[in-house]
Amino acid sequence: MYFCFFELFQNFNMKAWIVPEPIGLPIIKEKTVPLDKAIIQIKASALNHRDVWITKGLYPGIVHGAIMGSDGAGIYGDREVIIFPSVEWGASQKAQNDSFSVLGIPDDGTFADFIAIDESHIFDKPSHLTMLEAAALPLAGLTAYRALFSRAAARVGEKVLITGIGGGVALFAMQFAIYAGCDVYVTSSSEEKLEKAIKMGAKSGYLYTNKDWAKQLQKDMQGVDIVIDGACGSGFNDLTKVVLPGGRIVFYGATQGNVPDFNARVVFWKQLSILGTTMGSSDDFKKMLNFVSLHKIVPHIDKIFRFGELPQALAYMDAGHQFGKIVLDHE
Repeated sequence: MYFCFFELFQNFNMKAWIVPEPIGLPIIKEKTVPLDKAIIQIKASALNHRDVWITKGLYPGIVHGAIMGSDGAGIYGDREVIIFPSVEWGASQKAQNDSFSVLGIPDDGTFADFIAIDESHIFDKPSHLTMLEAAALPLAGLTAYRALFSRAAARVGEKVLITGIGGGVALFAMQFAIYAGCDVYVTSSSEEKLEKAIKMGAKSGYLYTNKDWAKQLQKDMQGVDIVIDGACGSGFNDLTKVVLPGGRIVFYGATQGNVPDFNARVVFWKQLSILGTTMGSSDDFKKMLNFVSLHKIVPHIDKIFRFGELPQALAYMDAGHQFGKIVLDHE
């Protein structure tokens, strides 16, 4: 049954996971649902690494008492919807403006029974996806789509290397690139993850823990046209080696920190483009949903937890063994 909570005119409460003080694992608490915006009943939500970083105090703009969670899908009136997670992106398609943030800290997020949000964040759920599958899509899917298409401008037949396969963004980038007609290659520190990626359509994989992996890739196929990376750090110079002249490296994160001893000469000599990217605009989100719907792409879910098991889900993510998204079932 569908409910149009937007039409209610009296306050009601919900359960929500909030940031405690001092910082630590979230605590569940009853909060009043604000009635000044569109109200979505959340049916499923999903974790991102930023949620783990928030619990450790390693993320900017943390607000004590705020509701965590960036990904969600649910019911709005008689519609099954998915939530656009970029907040105040701005009018430009080139980059976000100064007031940009990600849903779920500092603004209240999706780890709750309901979310009150501006209608501009509400999009129809791709009809081929379940609520659990749809909840896995927004943040990671948006980030991957913008990195691959809006920034790298991937084309049919190009060779794409995706580093650190297993995380949400990396897996979506792999799926999107395959459906776009690219040849996809991956790296990981796990043989098991490489095997899973190959079963999903990657051409081959390389253990980045092997110091000669870049040489092996070049021996196998000379190099790649595009790299999608979320780590940076000391391994970044290897990426400049494996990109073909005129190629593009797009990075959406820096989980391994800044790049030490950066080799600038190889960049200008090979005429490489090094591109940064963060999340995406509503236009990117709309195009991503259309792409997913056209190709009937289904997010790869590693594990489903119940809504009340968020601390266990965060611990599972922090352990780093997942291959795909970690989802919360709110039913």
